[in-house]
Amino acid sequence: MESPDSRGLVLVTGATGYIGGRLAPRLLDAGYRVRVLVRNPDRLRDVPWAGAVEIIQGDLLDADTLDAAFTDVEVAYYLVHSMTSSYGASFEDSERSSAENVAIAAKRAGVGRIVYLGGLHPEGVELSRHLRSRAEVGDVLMASGVPTAVLQAGVVIGSGSAAFEMVRHLTEVLPYMPAPRWVRNVIQPIAVRDVLHYLIGAAALPAGVNRTFDIGGPDVLRYGQMMNGYAVEAGLPQRPIAPLPVLTPRLASHWVNLVTPIPRSLAMPLVESLQYDCVVREHGIDEYIPAPDGGLAGYRRAVRLALAKMKDGEVETSWQDASVADAASDPLPSDPDWAGHTVFTDDRTRETPASPERVWAVVESIGGENGWYSFPLAWSARGWMDKIVGGVGLRRGRRHPTRLNTGEALDWWRVEKIERGRFLRLRAEMKVPGLAWLEMTVDQTETGSRYRQRAVFFPHGLAGRLYWIAILPFHGVIFSGMARRITAQAARESD
Repeated sequence: MESPDSRGLVLVTGATGYIGGRLAPRLLDAGYRVRVLVRNPDRLRDVPWAGAVEIIQGDLLDADTLDAAFTDVEVAYYLVHSMTSSYGASFEDSERSSAENVAIAAKRAGVGRIVYLGGLHPEGVELSRHLRSRAEVGDVLMASGVPTAVLQAGVVIGSGSAAFEMVRHLTEVLPYMPAPRWVRNVIQPIAVRDVLHYLIGAAALPAGVNRTFDIGGPDVLRYGQMMNGYAVEAGLPQRPIAPLPVLTPRLASHWVNLVTPIPRSLAMPLVESLQYDCVVREHGIDEYIPAPDGGLAGYRRAVRLALAKMKDGEVETSWQDASVADAASDPLPSDPDWAGHTVFTDDRTRETPASPERVWAVVESIGGENGWYSFPLAWSARGWMDKIVGGVGLRRGRRHPTRLNTGEALDWWRVEKIERGRFLRLRAEMKVPGLAWLEMTVDQTETGSRYRQRAVFFPHGLAGRLYWIAILPFHGVIFSGMARRITAQAARESD
């Protein structure tokens, strides 16, 4: 394998995602200069490596935003794979358009190599639309005229990965697992650290290499064996598994949505990808990139590593970082921009002798296992209602017990803005007929602190207005209790 060019410039697309968010700092460690292309630079504001990379705002579906991103780039990483349609187009059309835009921009800029992370899939069968789309993206990039390495991985196991979280929650929640027939299919999981190893190594492939590479770990397992392998590592009893022929992919995705934190929009492509035997069919990668020191991690070792990261609170990135289908993505407009629009608000303000630092500590630790300081049964019921209709519900939790970062998921909210020590704005990603935000502000007073809490709702049509009216009685209980208990908790912790 050729050695890396002298600290060349690489471009990472999908840097706010699960793989991209881990790859960027490792490329820096390997000595590369790194540029990232993101739609919303605020999503990277709190990551520890943000100051070491060049950040360019752009959108793969908007070709006019790409030229600046690809200028002077030697290697471009394509790590974007949406789970839903965008801009009104079908899912596959959006994926194809993004790939074509990247292919044209990379060729025009004289990029030396494209590296794409695709999906392991069998040949000669009709693939699910997501696997079919991922294969097509690889074909588009390889036909671009820019040498392209398409790394085809199966189930990725690591702390925070969607596949690992699905295995984890199904195993931990269910003592007995009624499952679709695909639990008997064989798959070849790979540890996320090994995926990153191959991605970094692919930057230095010889110039003429333009092909796909299958990558996978050393173990070939049935999905049921993966669940019970997790059970062993987690100290749980083995789970009896009963394959049921009646669970179609759609029904199975509903089941996964209800039992795990994975929303239906993400569960469906995960389940669809398990309909096939997906194993490594060729080992061409070994000719160019040697295995990492110590060899590729087996499945149970990958699980052990993931559990250790979770226990230590060191989950770098998570499937939760991905945007949720149909949820608001634009930030809350400033108050003057509300003029002429129907907007409902719920404002609560409370004074407390606790210091602003103490109140903020309670605010920033809200949600997840810490709860929402008000009427837990009501919050739980609302979360289950959201899950039933395919939403994210409350079970996404939070990545760290006491610290939040911009762009992170927090139960059914997304952290839209945080001014640490003073202000937190959460954007709702639950299924509601409108757009909703929750703001929490902490200010210092002469005698302690002032806590302000504001819920903002932009209704969509009559359904949105009726929704607000229907839940209005609950706000008096939920939001007033929330403000009261947050300040009370801060005061207690100050004693």
